[in-house]
Amino acid sequence: MAQAAVVFENVSKRFPGANYAAVNQVSFSVQEGEFITILGSSGCGKTTLLKMVNRLYEPDSGTITLFGKGIATQNPVQLRRNIGYVIQQIGLFPHMTIEQNVATVPSLLGWDNKKTRERCHQLLELVGLPAAEFSPRFPHQLSGGQQQRAGLARALATQPPLLLMDEPFGAIDAITRLGLQDELLRLQKQLGTTILFVTHDINEAFRLGDRVMVMNEGQISQFETPKNILHHPADPFVARLIASARQQEAFWEDLA
Repeated sequence: MAQAAVVFENVSKRFPGANYAAVNQVSFSVQEGEFITILGSSGCGKTTLLKMVNRLYEPDSGTITLFGKGIATQNPVQLRRNIGYVIQQIGLFPHMTIEQNVATVPSLLGWDNKKTRERCHQLLELVGLPAAEFSPRFPHQLSGGQQQRAGLARALATQPPLLLMDEPFGAIDAITRLGLQDELLRLQKQLGTTILFVTHDINEAFRLGDRVMVMNEGQISQFETPKNILHHPADPFVARLIASARQQEAFWEDLA
């Protein structure tokens, strides 16, 4: 049986000057190898929750455990080097080539040049960016979808057991977005990486997630498989989310 990759126990976070907690007494467990999508509207706490996993934000209370080890006593820099992180803004260094961007963490960890180069080329091929063509390019020479693929390759460079993704496809056009979703599902199955994926798009959340965590006002409304959520919404908020998705389907059916 797979071990727990991520465990939150009564975790809360309130930002200075706020009248409410961004994350309020949240507890959940994610098994190793699961693809978890975190769904909710703006301000529900999903990004705050994600950023506490790699200690970009520190919780005010509660405990967070990764693969059996509490993160509070771990060196934050070392912790982050063992966690892949992909954001909507991509965050590629503009003055570096794509290969240099992908090599960032291996270089920090002291990998030798041959091993680093081989790993970079392997990953670029894996994400659909042939190394011979894309390694020497700079970020501005790539499309948005290609940049996001390069960002994913960089996050996977050291084969992290955990990958955090914060609305990574939010700024990508619909056709490219679907292709990137397919690619991510393929990579996740191939590599067995545990993924926490934040999105505000219910279709994306249900398409990608083994389980979907629905958040509302800093708390988890429901955390189950897409099918269970669809057929058994836990509260009125989740029911409204499902209803909104069905209304979108009805719109397309009316046009047919």
